[in-house]
Amino acid sequence: MTDNIPLQPVRHKKRHDNKRRDGCCPWSRCCGGGDFRPRTVWLGHPEKREQRYPRNVINNQKYNFFTFLPGVLFNQFKYFFNLYFLLLACSQFVNELRLGALYTYWVPLGFVLIITIMREAVEEMRCFLRDKEVNSQIYSKLSTRGTVVGVVIYTGKELRSVMNTSNPRHKIGLFDLEVNCLTKILFGALVVVSLVMVALQHFAGRWYLQIFRFLLLFSNIVPISLRVNLDMGKMVYSWMIKKDSKIPGTGVRASTIPEQLGRISYLLTDKTGMISCLRFLILKNVALHIYSLWRKPSQSASRAPGATKVRKTISSRVHEAVKAIALVHNVTPAYESNGVTDQAEAEQHYEDTCRVYQASSPDEVSLVQWTESVGLTLVGRDQSSMQLRTPSGQILTFTILQIFPFTYESKRMGIIVRDESTGEITFYLKGADVVMAGIVQYNDWLEEECGNMAREGLRVLVVAKKSLTEEQYQDFEARYVQAKLSVHDRSLKVATVIESLEMEMELLCLTGVEDQLQADVRPTLEILRNAGIKVWMLTGDKLETATCTAKNAHLVTRNQDIHVFRPVTTRSEAHLELNAFRRKHDCALVISGDSLEVCLKFYEYEFMELACQCPAVVCCRCAPTQKAQIVRLLQERTGKLTCAVGDGGNDVSMIQEADCGVGVEGKEGKQASLAADFSITQFKHLGRLLMVHGRNSYKRSAALSQFVIHRSLCISTMQAVFSSVFYFASVPLYQGFLIIGYSTIYTMFPVFSLVLDKDVKSEVAMLYPELYKDLLKGRPLSFKTFLLWVLISIYQGSIIMYGALLLFESEFVHIVAISFTSLILTELLMVALTVQTWHWLMIVAELLSLACYIASLVFLHEFIDLYFITTLSFVWKVTAITLVSCLPLYILKYLRRRFSPPSYSKLTS
Repeated sequence: MTDNIPLQPVRHKKRHDNKRRDGCCPWSRCCGGGDFRPRTVWLGHPEKREQRYPRNVINNQKYNFFTFLPGVLFNQFKYFFNLYFLLLACSQFVNELRLGALYTYWVPLGFVLIITIMREAVEEMRCFLRDKEVNSQIYSKLSTRGTVVGVVIYTGKELRSVMNTSNPRHKIGLFDLEVNCLTKILFGALVVVSLVMVALQHFAGRWYLQIFRFLLLFSNIVPISLRVNLDMGKMVYSWMIKKDSKIPGTGVRASTIPEQLGRISYLLTDKTGMISCLRFLILKNVALHIYSLWRKPSQSASRAPGATKVRKTISSRVHEAVKAIALVHNVTPAYESNGVTDQAEAEQHYEDTCRVYQASSPDEVSLVQWTESVGLTLVGRDQSSMQLRTPSGQILTFTILQIFPFTYESKRMGIIVRDESTGEITFYLKGADVVMAGIVQYNDWLEEECGNMAREGLRVLVVAKKSLTEEQYQDFEARYVQAKLSVHDRSLKVATVIESLEMEMELLCLTGVEDQLQADVRPTLEILRNAGIKVWMLTGDKLETATCTAKNAHLVTRNQDIHVFRPVTTRSEAHLELNAFRRKHDCALVISGDSLEVCLKFYEYEFMELACQCPAVVCCRCAPTQKAQIVRLLQERTGKLTCAVGDGGNDVSMIQEADCGVGVEGKEGKQASLAADFSITQFKHLGRLLMVHGRNSYKRSAALSQFVIHRSLCISTMQAVFSSVFYFASVPLYQGFLIIGYSTIYTMFPVFSLVLDKDVKSEVAMLYPELYKDLLKGRPLSFKTFLLWVLISIYQGSIIMYGALLLFESEFVHIVAISFTSLILTELLMVALTVQTWHWLMIVAELLSLACYIASLVFLHEFIDLYFITTLSFVWKVTAITLVSCLPLYILKYLRRRFSPPSYSKLTS
């Protein structure tokens, strides 16, 4: 038996930005690209299969075994300075350009690459283990009840939910792009200095070779240690986030972008990311009496022999409503061992303590749990039957004749069951009010009650039923089977047959699922708002429900007006509504997904300009692809960093599109947290993640990068002065181990210890989120601060070199000894000048580096005169040069703090 099934992949709009959407590699089709052919499924004859289909597993890895090394190397050498140092190291194989030993160039480059490859390998392995764990859990759930029988048509990357999401991409942080820009400026300075040196030689001789030699001689202007210091700093920040006891369970999936957390301007969150639990409500006017009605229906009637028929009708309708809710769902009860009762025994006796409910939607579980709380318990289910237990212990068995799953297109689900005790066949249906209003019998209260419940923040479902005779069902089944066997237009024919039943159904009840906010959601949103972060809520709920949730969470403050964007379908309607919205000031915007699509189609620029001015935006009835589109438009139109927060599979596209994606491990599974850059267990942890860790990561990396640049510019300035004094000769001032030791064992530990520095305590950062707002302007790392550090480097390098030339006595090695020792001491003192809060490891790093230098002098007799460094003359000369290079900066720092203190200094005093 065969069946031809055409696959229709979801097509994404072409991107107009420069972000890569490639998967593991740009040259392969393994990431779900390409056109799909009609599929032939052989039932019972797997050997006849001609096509290979994707494995049905979750995979969030960026690389595979074959693309890992090429992919990592590509992502590294697309950075300007890494490519520059590769060319620099290769040039040393040319004899005319060689300035020293090969190891002086290849060892630092190799060290940088090894650190990067190891970090990426660890992240990929962790991602692989997480995916393996989730895949194993899914398999265990499927096989809980024994043999699984079914036909899987769509698998792996061809699943609709997967094709609606984008492939994992390698995100590059804004901070890294800014550092890359600064290194290009430094490279430009390197070329200019080299040309000036050759020009001052009047381009004599083989001047073109001299240009290349000067490029190599001043190569320290572009520091190779910058990338490895920043990468190791990112690893430290990630470790600090994971080890923070105040945000337990927080995970870091992408350790390359922790600085992004410190510069977020727009936070886009799904509503369920702020929700902790679901509470089910039904027919609130009779809810308190349902349990007693189930237990004692006969006693209730006997107490009032003259009770009206209306009371009996209410009692029977309540019974029928609860039974409908207990039957129309896709929940399966599973039984697990609890240490006292094993699984088989628990399943046989329906042990309440061993039972757990499994379903694709937490709302479904909430409904079944509610029916259990009022006395009707779902105790068993398989492919063909369902068992319910009444309060008296009686087991009601229902045969499942047909089941019609919920889809986003139909917005409803139905089931046809036969009661084994009575033989009655009943069709139960539940769905959204917008579709059920045309299915149920006429009534005058449905629309009003649905509106009332939605305004209370409830997700409303309408439940209805229809009794069928045996003849009616047999007729339906014959038409239904025939429609399913159709080769052409199968889906349309099946839907038509089902709709023939969905007519004049009896309305039973309304259900409402209430989203209860997690702890401290309101203060967290207030912190984000005070930090200058605008919060947008994107949800698939109704407009009234989304608005109520926004008010309840204080996303919209009490003194803010709300502008509800009217439904628009044409260009003229959108134009009029945008003009009306333009006249509003400082008000929150609430808009539906359909209206949003119309506005973006005709007035994208105007709408985004107005929306970005709003303090808060709520998008309801929003599809997953629309969420990602909104994130992309914010990035393009504002140029600001975005952070997306979600907890479900429909949030994955938004999370991956954002500059920083945060997944909340909630009731909708782990798909969002596995695909995110960072994962948290509660929404309130987002405040500390941004205000403390994000802020510290950005400020520390800014200080670290500028100090590494300062360290390299100092020694380059000294080389420039030295070459100028000695007739612009392309001769290195320091050779061999001195040049490598300078940026490694002598200064690496103190400089890297800046990753432990902090300007304020974490409690202060949380108490005053306004401190975060200062970072949004990018002041810690800007052209102004960069120029300041360049001037400091030129000043100190010149003072040290000219001082050594002025004070040396007779031999060249004395210049090396005086200048190099003064340089090391200057760097150690500058670290001490930069530090704002001392950590004990900083002191250890300073003393250890100084001890390493003093101890290594014994082995540096080739470059330094050991007898000279023990004399008093050497000591006072080094001391004088070091004081002249550092003391003025200490005085300037004191005066600045005294008369123009930074904003945080008042909080630390």
